[in-house]
Parts: sequence; C-alpha cells; structure tokens
Amino acid sequence: MATFRLEFVTPVRSIAHDDVDEVQLPLADGYAGILAGHAPMLAAIRTGPMWFRKGSETTHGFVSGGFVEVTGDRVSVLARVAERAEDIDQERAAAAKRRAEERITRPTMDIDMERARIAMLRAISRLDVASRFSRPRR
Repeated sequence: MATFRLEFVTPVRSIAHDDVDEVQLPLADGYAGILAGHAPMLAAIRTGPMWFRKGSETTHGFVSGGFVEVTGDRVSVLARVAERAEDIDQERAAAAKRRAEERITRPTMDIDMERARIAMLRAISRLDVASRFSRPRR
C-alpha cells in the first residue's frame, strides 16, 4: 500500500511526523478519510475523534479546531488542540465536563453559552476517545 507523509502538530506539541497509510479527521461537513493520492484539499477541522494508521498499527486520538491541507504526498494537520488517546487526562476531562455542565444548566449574564457548549463537546469527545482507545501505560 502507498504511504504519504503526515505532519500533525499543535501549538504546544507534535502528534506525528511519519509516513502513514491512512488518516481520518472530523471536518466541518463530516469525516474525511485520506489515503495516498488523495486530491488536493484544504479544510477546517471540527472537534471529534481522529486516527491514523501505519501498517497494522492504528493511533487514535482527539482533535479540536484547526486545518488540514492535502498536497501531493503530504498531509499537514495544524490543530488548535490534539492529543493521542493514551495522553488524555481522564480526570481533567471529567472535571472540564462537570464545569461546562454547570455553566450550561445554571447560566448567568457573564457566561458565554457558546463557549460552554464547545467546552462540553471537547470534554465529552476526550472522555469517549480515552475510554475506548487508551492503552495502559507501562
């Protein structure tokens, strides 16, 4: 199977710099599966689970915001936030979910409801990815 170069970064960490077989990302209008030879594309990334595969090894994670650019034999992902499943702090994500729930259920004049909704979506997505795909640390 043909591979392509995946460059996947956030402002604070590198998620992947490797040749891979496939990547799947949540985009504004659905999920995009990208294989070698994909048509050139520039798209916005939304919050949700993502994964990439190299041979028989699949790496799952979470992504929120940013852009993906597909050109030739390279896929560049510039994400606002992204974490591999095994790096997600489930306690922190659960606490963020509780805070967002509280803000949504008890709104005040100084609460930005859209921001609270996005925080809730991020927390739920992180918890989902971590519970389904994180491997125990050695």
